[in-house]
Amino acid sequence: MSSSPRLLAGLLFAAYSALSVNRHRQMRSTGYDLGIFEQAVRSYAHLRPPIADLKGPGFNLLGDHFHPVIVFAAPFYRIFPSPVTLLVLQAALLALSAVPVTRLAIEFCGHRAGVCLGLAYGLSWGIQQAVVFDFHEIAFAVPLLARSVELLARRSWRAAAGWALPLLLVKEDQAFIVAAIGAYIFWRGRRGLGALVAAVAVEVGALAVVIIIPAFNPHHSYPYGKTAGSISSLPVPVTKEETVLALIAPTLFFALRSPLVLIAAPSLLARFWTSSPNLWGTRFHYNAVLMPIVFIAFADGLARMRASDRVALPRAARVAPILALLGAMSVPQPLWSLLDPASWRVPEQVRTAEALLRTIPDGADVAAANRVAPQLTGRCRVFRFLSEPTPRFRPEWVVTTGAPYEQSMIADLPSLGYRSVARGTGITIYRRTVYGRHPPAAGRS
Repeated sequence: MSSSPRLLAGLLFAAYSALSVNRHRQMRSTGYDLGIFEQAVRSYAHLRPPIADLKGPGFNLLGDHFHPVIVFAAPFYRIFPSPVTLLVLQAALLALSAVPVTRLAIEFCGHRAGVCLGLAYGLSWGIQQAVVFDFHEIAFAVPLLARSVELLARRSWRAAAGWALPLLLVKEDQAFIVAAIGAYIFWRGRRGLGALVAAVAVEVGALAVVIIIPAFNPHHSYPYGKTAGSISSLPVPVTKEETVLALIAPTLFFALRSPLVLIAAPSLLARFWTSSPNLWGTRFHYNAVLMPIVFIAFADGLARMRASDRVALPRAARVAPILALLGAMSVPQPLWSLLDPASWRVPEQVRTAEALLRTIPDGADVAAANRVAPQLTGRCRVFRFLSEPTPRFRPEWVVTTGAPYEQSMIADLPSLGYRSVARGTGITIYRRTVYGRHPPAAGRS
């Protein structure tokens, strides 16, 4: 096998890691969701249930989504206990997905065109948006799906099914994609195998949504559905049509020549069924799992085009991946920030905030603002500010950023027994009165 796919994956891994870790160093990561996943993986690493206190005191994260796959991050976290471990692991998984995409593209389109197609995939907006939005379990799905769809393109039905079924352990919504893979195998003639894969997908997905998640959820229900979407609204809502166009256009619409592209349809339709524009759009991590499908369909579509006309169309098949790569490079994307030396600098206000956060002792209970939480989840028990403190539950420490939406809660802190003990540019640390006396101030005041 050519070394080009592995070399490309290595370069993408370095770029993805640099981008996500640099954002974390600059305090641009968030409690929702890096902090949440770190708490769950930290619990797994110490052989405990996946408790994520940022979702609520003692909240078992299996009551939010069915994603037992994140237990595989626990051994790495146990050795390197840091949120950076999760970011680097995600970068590795996303970069690894470029190997099957590039390998197939080289075989179907030639070496130069195949490498260009693989790089266009690695630079695609869906993958980059996943890189810059903290850590998510969906990172495990991307390489599994890339390998499964590659095998579908090669008509290796049994192997494709074997790589698809583990997707059911990534997240309950992956059942849509696994069922689509089963339907595709059924349609291509392996009816027994296809029906079995689709049936398993439906059964496991239903089991997760109807029984497993409600069993761990404090309200004994599935917290997502038609009204799903807890992320704040997009500044400019993106229409469903624009999202579909954004998915297909990077392939110069050649993906539409392959029936493999239909595997993305059920998952996309399920998102469009919800009432939240956040799930329809092009931001966040939601589209990462669709990129391997679309780009492998791109390679397959080009191969089908070459087979249909052996004179004129092969030239177009060689040129299209190059044009796709040029298109990906011409669009402003997060990775381009790595070329700006200023983007590598840690602002002085971040260094000040880090120094102030060190005044909070390890193991302390802290209610933290979203931007601060992942700086503390590795060594403290962290709760979500605005959910805590309450008269019933009051952590000893509170960290705020002074954002407008925090103001009403900040105003209530003195009445709940808190006083400011440290303050710097961007954050303020409060501590609860202990035994009727205020603790001594720490840091700047």
